Amino acid sequence: MSPEPTVSTERFDRLTLAHDASHYLLIPEAVAAPASISELSALIHRAKRTGHGLTFRAGGTSLSGQAVSDGLLADTRRHFGQITVLDEGARVRVQPGAVVRHVNARLAPYRAKIGPDPASDGACTLGGVLANNSSGMLCGTDFNSYRTLERMTVLLPSGTVLDTGAADAEERLRALEPDLYAGLLRLRDRVRGNPESMRIIAHQFSMKNTMGYGLNSFTDFDSATDILAHLMIGSEGTLGFIAEATLRTVPVYPQVSTGLLVFDSLSAAMTALPALVDSGLATVELMDAQSLRVARALRNSPAMIRNLDVANHAALLVEQHAPTTEELIERLRTTEAVTAALPLVGPAEMTTDAATRASLWTVRKGLYAAVAEARPQGTTAMLEDVVVPVPSLLAACESLTELFDRYAYPAAVIFGHAKDGNVHFLLNEEFGADVQRYTDFTEDMVQLILGLGGSLKAEHGTGRIMAPFVRRQYGDELTEVMIEVKRLFDPDGVLNPGVLLNEDSESHISNLKTTAPVEEEVDRCVECGFCEPVCPSRDLTLTPRQRIVARRELVAARARGDDELVAELSERYEYAGNDTCAADGMCSTACPVSIDTGDLARRLRGDRHHAVAGGAWRAAATAWAPFTGAGSLALTAAAAAPGAATAASELGRRLLGSDQVPRYDRGLPAGGPPRQGWRAPNAEVVWFDACIQTMFGPEDGQQPLARAVEELFRRAGIAVRTPSRLPGLCCGTPWSSKGMQAGHRAMARRTVAALVDASDQGRLPIVCDAASCTEGLLKSAHTAAGGAGDSQPELQILDLVGYTRNELLPRLAITTRLPSVALHPTCSSRQLGLDDDLRAIAEAVADEVVVPTAWGCCGFAGDRGLLHPELTAAATAPEAAEVTAREFSAYASLNRTCEIGMTRATGRPYQHILQLLAEATR
Repeated sequence: MSPEPTVSTERFDRLTLAHDASHYLLIPEAVAAPASISELSALIHRAKRTGHGLTFRAGGTSLSGQAVSDGLLADTRRHFGQITVLDEGARVRVQPGAVVRHVNARLAPYRAKIGPDPASDGACTLGGVLANNSSGMLCGTDFNSYRTLERMTVLLPSGTVLDTGAADAEERLRALEPDLYAGLLRLRDRVRGNPESMRIIAHQFSMKNTMGYGLNSFTDFDSATDILAHLMIGSEGTLGFIAEATLRTVPVYPQVSTGLLVFDSLSAAMTALPALVDSGLATVELMDAQSLRVARALRNSPAMIRNLDVANHAALLVEQHAPTTEELIERLRTTEAVTAALPLVGPAEMTTDAATRASLWTVRKGLYAAVAEARPQGTTAMLEDVVVPVPSLLAACESLTELFDRYAYPAAVIFGHAKDGNVHFLLNEEFGADVQRYTDFTEDMVQLILGLGGSLKAEHGTGRIMAPFVRRQYGDELTEVMIEVKRLFDPDGVLNPGVLLNEDSESHISNLKTTAPVEEEVDRCVECGFCEPVCPSRDLTLTPRQRIVARRELVAARARGDDELVAELSERYEYAGNDTCAADGMCSTACPVSIDTGDLARRLRGDRHHAVAGGAWRAAATAWAPFTGAGSLALTAAAAAPGAATAASELGRRLLGSDQVPRYDRGLPAGGPPRQGWRAPNAEVVWFDACIQTMFGPEDGQQPLARAVEELFRRAGIAVRTPSRLPGLCCGTPWSSKGMQAGHRAMARRTVAALVDASDQGRLPIVCDAASCTEGLLKSAHTAAGGAGDSQPELQILDLVGYTRNELLPRLAITTRLPSVALHPTCSSRQLGLDDDLRAIAEAVADEVVVPTAWGCCGFAGDRGLLHPELTAAATAPEAAEVTAREFSAYASLNRTCEIGMTRATGRPYQHILQLLAEATR
């Protein structure tokens, strides 16, 4: 028997992994993170032995309840993330833990992507995409997983592993699984021999349809292995585990034009739909009147929406894609001929401008965020999808609107993929003791969609929410075929029980998730999981979603009086929730409602710091120059005697705690040079030389950054000054990251006052040479302004990388170029919008510039990398593996601590990009 992976039954682990994006909640009896197919096979045997079900969980972005379980929950994202591009991008082989956006990033150099394009592509994984047969805005029914699948490796509940693309796959299936082999062929003939079954299947699968099993497998394919492979698509983890799949890709056309067509009514928009579709548009996205009302308040919403006095209006967001400029122009002529005859409100302007296109997509993609963020406290934002034949789309939308009014869902919106007859509706519901309103609404909605010849699930999967209605949609005969499919694959019924097929008529209103008020960040969270792929601690402790879940479960345990659970959650949260949170803000960049769980971590850290620690950091704020100088000297001394320094740091960590004493190791550099003052009377710019350059010197053989910057300013002919008493100033991040608000305010006031003076009351721009410190200065300026009222002038605070691209680079002559550079943007550079500037400088000094597709925040996070180096090790592992797969001429970033983190992870000497620029311009 295969070795069983570590299985945890601790409540902390079970609770933090229990929640997914759906409105269902089941607490697993155990959780595991299997690292191989053999370990997964052992988990299946365990489930059979214990009588508990087994559910596979990857991204956890499912909205229909497929990824929650009261049995054994297996996290398949962590160890199943491989991506292999084949045939110059014509095909791609993926494992189920690979995130869709990461797959497409690997395919981008080949101008290709996978067919499915779900809106959750930044978080959802190929496991979920395949298991749900997900589609999206461009995908339709032609390019979904079912249509683009070439082969897969599947683990069956019996333990059999089958590669359906192998030459002997059919013989292996017949030999190893004779009952399954014969049963699939028997069901094929049963379906094909029933004209009514053939009619229903042809109709249902002419639309987007993820309701029930993919019975079109029996009509589209003849061999048992082909039928098996395509039944696995959309099976929601109930038939087996898709360990690997090879998909044919689709081309990415570089020429794109986008436009927003506004009509005075939904009827007018739907009347125009056939002509628009016939014009060859790649996307036609519908937004109803309530959607437009919500969109008016969205940041970056176009003027034509902001200025629209919405009554009964509707809009269609449309796009044309083409391989060449000439072909795009020709397609746009066709579109313009159609739109010229339409009764539009305002002009039909198609644009290729990237910023304008992004603004237009803000309208469509921002709807979920806007409605979810504005939902009443304690309610759940429910996003559902249905599909009807396109001629029935108007009737479906009008009737859904009537249902919203009848059942008092005033904020509900309708939007979706009009070209496919597939719409989503979003409403807020409070699942308390009485769910009658939701039950009655669901019944009326089911009657409506089925009465129009539609499907109750278009692309989100059947899940738990629609499992009781499969028989209503397909009838008894085809439902019995589905039941037989499940029995053939999984005779013990251990895989994801209760999902996709469920004869309990009330199962869709069982195990509903409720949310109680907790904290500001927590209450806004919809548990979608979009934050998880960008979180540095995702493979070490908790993700932002899990941190929020833990806070919710802690409040619920207190309310129940479960003191034992309160103690367990509180104790485990200190390390998993607080100590190993990088507080880098990356979660807010992916969160649909812009939650920064770092704010929560900083506040909780501030609450737990006792008076002695708080006093020490307040004292440091008044004596920062001696503090940084001592730190620099200590690192220099440690570099001379690394063994003794390591032993001393380990002793201190044991005595005082790992979150108080940094860990020293040989990967840390010696201290850097002291900060120097510059007071040019005719200065054009103020240079804030960050203190981390003094704390941490360069790698061996590298020039200190301060000397490189000085050299670049002089070579460009730009006079520079620094603030007075510079060695005692700081951006404030060391205090804010620890939640030390008093110390942060003190340092912010002192530093900002010095910057105001040095910049001639804000006349001169201020540039900082470390991205995280630039971000910290911006926050300090805001903090100081809050205490200064209207008396503080506005400061121009810039990062030196952005300033260099715009001001220094045009004045410099490149004398030598490198063959290649591996580039590591940082969380701060991404949030400050510096990544393009960073790349531009790198491209000026190197022939090839590579930002790894596995890029992520390094997790060094100020002192987190010193206190908890395991966080940095976990955060950098994927990127480091990609970087070390080849050799580069140089390795660069734009923040000293991040450079240290990447040097540790890769064994390659990272340095600031301006150090390379100084070398290239000598």
